[in-house]
Amino acid sequence: MKIVIIGPAYPFRGGIASYNERLAKAYQDLGHEVSIHTFTTQYPNFLFPGKTQFSESDAPVGIEIHRSFSSVNPFTWLSLGLKLKRQRPDLIIFRYWLPFMGPSLGTIARLSKSNGHTKIVTLLDNVIPHEKRPGDHLFTKYFVGSSDGFMAMAQSVKNDLRTFDQNKPIGLSPHPLFDNFGTLVDRRGAAKHLGLDAEFKYLLFFGFIRKYKGLDLILRALDKELMEQNKMKLIIAGEFYDAEDTYQAIIEEQGIQDYIVPAHSFIKDDEVKYYFSLADLVVQPYKTATQSGVTQIAYQFDKPMLVTNV
Repeated sequence: MKIVIIGPAYPFRGGIASYNERLAKAYQDLGHEVSIHTFTTQYPNFLFPGKTQFSESDAPVGIEIHRSFSSVNPFTWLSLGLKLKRQRPDLIIFRYWLPFMGPSLGTIARLSKSNGHTKIVTLLDNVIPHEKRPGDHLFTKYFVGSSDGFMAMAQSVKNDLRTFDQNKPIGLSPHPLFDNFGTLVDRRGAAKHLGLDAEFKYLLFFGFIRKYKGLDLILRALDKELMEQNKMKLIIAGEFYDAEDTYQAIIEEQGIQDYIVPAHSFIKDDEVKYYFSLADLVVQPYKTATQSGVTQIAYQFDKPMLVTNV
């Protein structure tokens, strides 16, 4: 088949981009013709809380990626939609994770499928976002109407979709394991690479730091004396998408400054294996959740996890 994937990809960074690139490779390995269309502008700066939207890693090899449309420029939606209408791919897979993307993705989908041949399937990360904004319901309803079918990675997301559409087919398949972050390395070697003492035990909080991920819960749960007696430290590996001062105040209040290892930046793909190889326990104290790429990385590296019942 001729397959197009539309969503984040290189030079943009993050779990969804990595997933889309790995998905393209999987389809290529099955003999399909695959390309990815990604953004020229993904988020306007006022909507992006991090330091940069762009990857510092090398471009993935052997994957056809086009920067084709801007989330905020309707003329680019029309251009890509009409282009795909003419090219007549058999299948277009959209990634939907944020209502803000509903207008652009929904318009591209409607124009693309107007050729009467192309089918639209959406891989859903979220239907109802973790952090709500005005217009969410309207934007999502517009997008949902453009898709022929859906695939969810969590039952909660499948249930959320049914609040928008009762009839279109939706499948459920758990988030797959990542296999593109390398393999487990020697624990002492990982500690040396990260400049840490291998004699300590390490808890790992990994990924973008946002309110719903509950970093404040794990910080309040840490006991100074227990950490000292057991030679334990908490690695916080990820970029703040929330007010860093809030968490720093909790650390000082708890008196656990000496037991926190800050790695407050986006962790590049080729560095991920060192953090998970060193970790004794991956902590995910999420307040709300759908599916988690971090969980799948922990599974890949065969690490135990502490999770909340969400």
